[in-house]
Amino acid sequence: MSEIILMSDPRVAAIPVTECGEQLVNVRTDGGLRVDDRQRDPDDGFAHLRPADAFAQLRAGVLERLLKAQSLLPPEVRLLFVEGYRPLALQRAYFEEYTDELRALHPDWPAERLHAAASRYVSPPEISPHSAGAAVDLTLADADGRELDLGTRMNADPEESEGACYTDALNISARARAHRELLGSVLTAAGLVNYPTEWWHWSYGDRYWALLTGADAARYGPTEHTSTA
Repeated sequence: MSEIILMSDPRVAAIPVTECGEQLVNVRTDGGLRVDDRQRDPDDGFAHLRPADAFAQLRAGVLERLLKAQSLLPPEVRLLFVEGYRPLALQRAYFEEYTDELRALHPDWPAERLHAAASRYVSPPEISPHSAGAAVDLTLADADGRELDLGTRMNADPEESEGACYTDALNISARARAHRELLGSVLTAAGLVNYPTEWWHWSYGDRYWALLTGADAARYGPTEHTSTA
């Protein structure tokens, strides 16, 4: 397995951002992608941090590349969009919540180790591609909208899944592996990069993308959601 670079890696934070000013667009109205509603009103106690329909927004350039990826899939398979933009305050709340869970499991771990371990599953707020509108959580579905087997539920953490959430995990079925390879092939061809601890997380134009592709700078920095209703 190749080296896994975590979001907490100093090399990610060192990437400069040259904000291109591209707007967020609503995937529901500007897309052609199937949108799942599970993030519209999740029961996680953070509703006050989540503007209505913000999850369905992305930078226009990211959506363009997802539509390209969709066109490369077999006709009986569709991308299933689950979450895009995430407000910075919500990202911070998610990161702090998961760090607290890890601290309870590993009270002897120093702060640096907790920070790195938390970043396997939730990006540090100062880095987060979701808060830049640059990242998408997605999976595959059949023509009727039924999710295909990709080995774990989406957003399964490393503890729950025994590491099967890692994109190259070996403890998944051959069928799930084939589906992950299909998803990865079309998204990579469209210019996105994967966060290898989460098979469902792909991004374009953010700092992590810039580091992995050798770009001089990220195209997208943290941005504010504005209603498109």
